[in-house]
This record gives sequence, structure tokens and C-alpha cells, in this order.
Amino acid sequence: MFRMTLNVLRNLFTPKATRLYPARVREPFAGYRGQLEIHIEDCIFCGLCARKCPALCIAVDIKTGKWECDPFACVYCGICADHCPTDALFFADRHRAPAEKHSLMSYTGQPPKKKEKSVAATAGSEAPANRKSAPAD
Repeated sequence: MFRMTLNVLRNLFTPKATRLYPARVREPFAGYRGQLEIHIEDCIFCGLCARKCPALCIAVDIKTGKWECDPFACVYCGICADHCPTDALFFADRHRAPAEKHSLMSYTGQPPKKKEKSVAATAGSEAPANRKSAPAD
């Protein structure tokens, strides 16, 4: 009993070991992967992020310009952001807010338009047909 009383008194007069979370939030560590974000205006809708995602939580539709992610299935590994050719995907340094209902992160952007080759440019750049040249005498 005496031993427990000493422990209680010591804990009363020492500083607290924990922080009061909602009032004092800890700064994120360097390299912290928090919430997945996308700059939809930079996205070219190549679908590389969806193909590389090990959790299969990303869906990209180039025809409609829609990018969706299921944050409840995401494991926040960072492979999608590492493979994005335009660096449109990144991780913000904050936690995703808790949610009671299952919801998708859905963004709609403008897919890039295919470049059309002009008739004049293609006519001049065509390679000549395979012709046998006459031997020189």
C-alpha cells in the first residue's frame, strides 16, 4: 500500500507525459504521409496511379475526366504519388477527418485533348515508299 501511495504522489507532482490532443496538436514528422490530395487541373488522366495502387482504391476515367479514390481502402503507401508523371497527386501533412459514412473522394477535371496532326505537316514528314534504286553504272 505504501508503495502505491508513493507512486500516486510522484505522479501528482511531475509534469504530464501526454498532451491534451484536441487542444494541442503535434507537428507532423518529416516525410509524413497524411491525407491524399490531387491537383485535378494538373492531372492528365493517364491512369498510372490506378494501375500502380496496391489497394486498388483509385479509379480514373479519361472519357469523363473523373478521378475517384476510396480513402477507406487506401493504405497511404505513396506509390500513386511517386508514379504520377505530372506530380498532381501528393500527400498533405494533415490527417483526414473522421467520418461516420463511407464516402469517396471524387474530382472532375478536363482531360487533355488529343493533338491533331495537320495535313501539311504529315505530308512533308512521310517517308518515301520502299523503292528499289537502280544500280549506278
